[in-house]
Amino acid sequence: MDTIWLHRPSDDGGIDYVCFRSRQGEVEILEGYHLPPQMPLIKTRLSLGSAQARHRRDHLENCLGYRHGPPVF
Repeated sequence: MDTIWLHRPSDDGGIDYVCFRSRQGEVEILEGYHLPPQMPLIKTRLSLGSAQARHRRDHLENCLGYRHGPPVF
């Protein structure tokens, strides 16, 4: 995994997004919100080990309705 983007629509027409980026044995996770034409808002940034990141990604996809999508930025 280099970079993976997950999206889900929000009620106001924007999107909630999560970006997973591999970095030196860890995975950086950016969670945020985007409503064009505004700049994307990064709500949280954290680093996890690859197993923890995989578990978080599975939870987002299987329980919270996120789906793969194109990069937000």
